[in-house]
Amino acid sequence: MPPSASQRVLSLRSSAIRDLLKVVEQPDVLSLAGGLPAPDAFPVARMREAADRVLGASHGLSSPLQYGPTEGVTPLRAWAAAQVGGVTTEQVVITTGSQQALDLLAHALCDPGDVALVEHPAYLGAIQALEAAGAVIEPVAADGDGIRVDALEARLRGPGPTPKVIYVAPNFQNPTGATLALDRRRALAELADRHGVVVIEDDPYRELRFRGEHLPAVRTFGENVVTLGSSSKVLAPGLRVGWLAAPAWLVGHVVKLKQARDLHTPSLSQWMAHDVLSDDAFLAGHRRTLAAVYAERCQGLVGALRDGLGERVRFAEPDGGMFVWAELPGVDTTALLAVAAANGVAFVPGAAFHLDGGGRETVRLSFATLRPEQFAEAVRRLDVSIGAGAPAAS
Repeated sequence: MPPSASQRVLSLRSSAIRDLLKVVEQPDVLSLAGGLPAPDAFPVARMREAADRVLGASHGLSSPLQYGPTEGVTPLRAWAAAQVGGVTTEQVVITTGSQQALDLLAHALCDPGDVALVEHPAYLGAIQALEAAGAVIEPVAADGDGIRVDALEARLRGPGPTPKVIYVAPNFQNPTGATLALDRRRALAELADRHGVVVIEDDPYRELRFRGEHLPAVRTFGENVVTLGSSSKVLAPGLRVGWLAAPAWLVGHVVKLKQARDLHTPSLSQWMAHDVLSDDAFLAGHRRTLAAVYAERCQGLVGALRDGLGERVRFAEPDGGMFVWAELPGVDTTALLAVAAANGVAFVPGAAFHLDGGGRETVRLSFATLRPEQFAEAVRRLDVSIGAGAPAAS
């Protein structure tokens, strides 16, 4: 009898987006699909300088080429604690990307069969992490101002089992680009405290704001909030350096799980990230550069959509991040994708982010990687694809 994998892993869904990228990330395809940072904004020279500096420095037992503490190197933890605010260095754990933070928290907080609530439509990586822990995922409706706290409160007051986790991305959410309104942040934290539920506040896009003012974090308003951050969008995802800031009672549980996962996040990546992130003068200028790059590209996509599709498309213009969430009324965007890919343009169908079969007329469009002059052609190819007669949404 041949061996087999576990039932849990056999039941997991693959990431529709990562599967899609294998097909559509071809040289002749103008991709609006992948949520990849702008590669021409990577601070390559500054990262090279960081590598030279940390490899030439004497760190003793905390060498960047040596094994390190599971919690992460102390200077980087202290920097992250200061960024999050209101937490100590001991409450911060450095993770191998914020995706690992999601995985660790899902397993630390959820037993198989426990309920986890997610804003809906939802980030696929969060769904995968929670499913891998055996959680039962329930969607909570969201709109242009983020998760609807009225729907959340109705669920928490209802007859079902008390959820263990509420997952939200408060700034420029993936996939919708929405920002959680200030009053909803406060109400969300208060509801979590009242009902004994942990909020996972996933915040990888915060530094990509190009319009408006930063809002206080959800953790500002409550005790039961874990905040996740990442260097992937502000520096480079290849570092695989993220962090979580958790209530003190939860940190030890997360650390034990991380010991079993990977011992620690690569030391060299941590020291390099700290060298760059703690350089206040450089980081301030780099943040301004990022804001300018993403603002220009967002306007390029938004303008192309308005000029090329007019009233046939509906969308809200985001204040930051990497995504425009658009509706193409009457068009089945899942069926449209094959036609569009053949015409040299790619996107992610909105149904991929839904747990209930919805989103058939929506698409997630990323403006991060195309150059401003490419958006008009990308939208022209999309228009041609729609005109080719993709099946209508039922």
